[in-house]
Amino acid sequence: MARVRIGIDIMGGDFAPEATIDGSVLALPHLADKVDLVLIGDESLIKSKLQKHNLQEDTFEIVHAPENIEMGEHPTKALIKKPNSSIAVGFHLLKKGKIDGFASAGNTGAMFVGGYMSVKPIPGILRPCISSVLPKLDGGVNVILDVGANADCKADVLYQFGILGSLFAEHVCGITSPRVGLLNIGEEETKGNMLTIAAHELMSDSKDFNFCGNIESRHLFDDKCDVIVCDGFSGNVILKQAESIYNLIEKRNIKDEYFNRFNYENYGGTPILGLNKTVVIGHGISNKIAIKNMIVLTADVVEADLTTKILNNFNND
Repeated sequence: MARVRIGIDIMGGDFAPEATIDGSVLALPHLADKVDLVLIGDESLIKSKLQKHNLQEDTFEIVHAPENIEMGEHPTKALIKKPNSSIAVGFHLLKKGKIDGFASAGNTGAMFVGGYMSVKPIPGILRPCISSVLPKLDGGVNVILDVGANADCKADVLYQFGILGSLFAEHVCGITSPRVGLLNIGEEETKGNMLTIAAHELMSDSKDFNFCGNIESRHLFDDKCDVIVCDGFSGNVILKQAESIYNLIEKRNIKDEYFNRFNYENYGGTPILGLNKTVVIGHGISNKIAIKNMIVLTADVVEADLTTKILNNFNND
């Protein structure tokens, strides 16, 4: 079996390159023997930071990328002006098939635009989207999408989110026959705005996924469904609210096993669903633990061959 090669943007994130390099080292014991990590960034800087870990020289492959796209830079302009940036070089490697997946905690917009421009969306996908997971009380997770890539959506886009979320939940999260719910202000099919009413009408007749109807925000963390579909504006508000819950619990020094699962470090990153290759985005404030989990997630998505499963689904329509 061919080895899996995962590219890591070493320059991306608020605490790079220390956190990205330390996280790459931490990920090694959690990866299968057939997974190789490719560190993309300033070669001399990477080598100097790796010295403290006393690793063999061939533990990682290093690809030199001397430039960095900063968090505040305009994504499209930065990708054009900085072709030697770690993000631009990473997407070049991904497009050419020299890596199988690419992950970064750097500029989210640059990662989304870079993926869209280089490896491009799967034919038939109206809008690639970003998913995340919310911890269920019973120990499982709810997949939620979109969480920020598409603030405004149409009903057919939300329908496709149901397909993408269902495939991710099944093949990466291990959920059998995942139930897909539409986030709304009421459970009745007539509730909501024009978007959710139209989306419900489309989704209720779906043979592409197991639709369980509207769900309200009070069901975000229970077992009402397994996939929560919403526009990116609503999803991003929910995701940030979940993060704030963890911060409040932590500040009040409350120790609770369930609320510890709200810590973003546990999840590391989220894939952009609907692209032709695996692209994973990490949180800008990622520390080494979050980077480690971002890398492990990227390997899991590649090994699940999720992109091919999505491609086959849309080709069969």
